[in-house]
Amino acid sequence: QVQLVESGGGLVQAGGSLRLSCVASISMSMINDMGWYRQAPGKQRELVARISSAGGTDYADSMKGRFTISRDNAKNTVYLQMNSLKPEDTAVYYCNVKVAPVGNYWGQGTQVTVSS
Repeated sequence: QVQLVESGGGLVQAGGSLRLSCVASISMSMINDMGWYRQAPGKQRELVARISSAGGTDYADSMKGRFTISRDNAKNTVYLQMNSLKPEDTAVYYCNVKVAPVGNYWGQGTQVTVSS
């Protein structure tokens, strides 16, 4: 069982920044993709960004240019730097990791609230 511990959420004004962190309980060498998803009230969970073991990244269109995903293999940690935050970014943000062959794990979520 893989455990993921997220941190860094909170309340911020529009235009501000936050950095989310997610620490995995296993070595990054065992992890394929890592990603961040979010779920706003009444909406489906959606991809925010993901990063492969090779460092390739993928972003949802609305996050491109504002959010940056990165990983620190030595710390078993994936980060999401969020800049120029908007009220519509308000959601619970979830860390996700995929472990070969079929493991798919989620963190408990961290609340991000952006005030206008």
